Amino acid sequence: MTNTIITGGRVRTLDPSAPEAEAEALVLSGGRVLATGDRDAMVRAAGPDARHVDAEGGVIMPGLIDTHPHVMHFGMLAGGLVDLTDALDHADIVARVRAKAATTPAGEWIMCTPVGEPHYFIRRSERDLAERRLPDRWTLDSATDAHPVLIQAWAPRIPNVVAFNTAGLRAVGLTDFIPDRVSDVEIDKNEAGELTGILRGPVTNYYTYDPFWGQILTKLPKLDMGNAVAGTTAELARYTAQGVTAVYEGHAMEPEHIGVYRHLHATGALPLRVLATLDVESAIFYPFDPLSHDEFTARLERFAGEVADDGDDMLRLDGLTISPGGPCFSGHFATYEPYQDPFGRPTRGNRFVSLEKEETFVRFCAANGVRANVCVGSQREHDDFLDIAERVVREHDFRDRRWILQHAITITPRQARRYADLGFRVTTSAGFAWGKGAMYGERMGTHVWRDLEPLRRLLDTGLDLAGGSDWGPKNPWEQIELAQTHRFAGSGHRNDGPDQKLSRIEALQMWTTGAAKVLDWSGIGSLTPGNHADLVIVDRDPVTCSEDDLPGTRVLRTLVGGRTVHDTGDLPTVGDEPASRGA
Repeated sequence: MTNTIITGGRVRTLDPSAPEAEAEALVLSGGRVLATGDRDAMVRAAGPDARHVDAEGGVIMPGLIDTHPHVMHFGMLAGGLVDLTDALDHADIVARVRAKAATTPAGEWIMCTPVGEPHYFIRRSERDLAERRLPDRWTLDSATDAHPVLIQAWAPRIPNVVAFNTAGLRAVGLTDFIPDRVSDVEIDKNEAGELTGILRGPVTNYYTYDPFWGQILTKLPKLDMGNAVAGTTAELARYTAQGVTAVYEGHAMEPEHIGVYRHLHATGALPLRVLATLDVESAIFYPFDPLSHDEFTARLERFAGEVADDGDDMLRLDGLTISPGGPCFSGHFATYEPYQDPFGRPTRGNRFVSLEKEETFVRFCAANGVRANVCVGSQREHDDFLDIAERVVREHDFRDRRWILQHAITITPRQARRYADLGFRVTTSAGFAWGKGAMYGERMGTHVWRDLEPLRRLLDTGLDLAGGSDWGPKNPWEQIELAQTHRFAGSGHRNDGPDQKLSRIEALQMWTTGAAKVLDWSGIGSLTPGNHADLVIVDRDPVTCSEDDLPGTRVLRTLVGGRTVHDTGDLPTVGDEPASRGA
């Protein structure tokens, strides 16, 4: 077995016992960390035949752990689509659609991504095209009139906008005789009363339950599994290029999603570690028809038989998820006081899963020793769930069952203490405040900000805390910065009060040791002897660089189990096993 020694840079082990300690060199052996320390000692430990990597002044640190990535979902949604995220103008869009049409059989749909930065589309959207708007149907017809075309809108932002060409309008049954508005969908027409192909409102591809738009969604092409695999593979490459070496897919995972991961693992195409759960009843995609209680119970029992952790180092299935709440963007955030829905109407939101089902879920997991992942975000949702959990804990003590609270978008001091008393752990996204803070202030009132993403409060209450990217920003280094600054995108406001702001080390721990602890996943999160050799070499020191510089961190190489899964080609490798070249 050939050892590998990495020198020429600063080693940040993030050892929980000394999180700010550093070393001069690192030795890997058999896919694990053998030792860290001063250079001379590590040269001796590596042996004369060791493979040598020169970090050339870079920083070596543990790979990042994203505990709310939606790699699978976002990869599947984008697979096979015309990528317009960085389109410059209508001519650019037409050229890209025309190129796709040249390789697509006539009559088949050509589906496009939205324009701009997924998924909030705040820093860049269709408004940043040269024309400041999406192209109308006649412009899209110049790309192809032989294929239906749709430029999509992705959740969570509502209201949103989509664009069809003429064939696309015809394929979903829209003609000039339709009213200018149906349900909450605005249907754009020119002065002659002709459809322009532009629709606005709740026109996202998920987290929308508008009955009119829902009927249109049912007429769009179904997911192609070939494209799903290709899209997920591309998304996985983007994650390893950002330095992510493990993910937790704990939300909205269905058996078919697990099937894609299993396929990738079986074919040797899984470049990072995956821990996943199954969602007992997911309400994200239209149409959502709630299960009966008997159906819910049967699905709960069936899924529980599929999620026993078999100890696989790369793909684990452990735990069940319940997702009672929905996002505020679409007006489904359950609250005590009314707030404005996307169209200015008062609402108190709603729940996707009944309280009866919540109690059935809690009792089942507690009685059967199943790890539970609970996705709730609003204060009313927390109170409902906590009342049930505290009632059940009197019968089944699940303090050591590794239960996870996912989201925790708004949470009061008392609710945080109640979760801590129950032994919960927490995964959340600093990006929730970044992408939705201004919207919460507008629709619910700025008073909500004091309880919005209170990371400091959660840690001080004794809750273990992990970070995830969810809807964005999809740059994990920016998420680490946001855990300190709590800045809102597009508004200039910072929600960096005493209950929110973390130190740099604490923010990094949310993506390394803290994440490993929340997931109860030994062997990852730090570069301590015996752990998996999951590491990154980056171009700056994430512990000491400025907040402004942190989001620009460049990952030069990513290793998982000692195997290179991403390499920019900037670092030399000396030895008999050259590093692979990645994305």
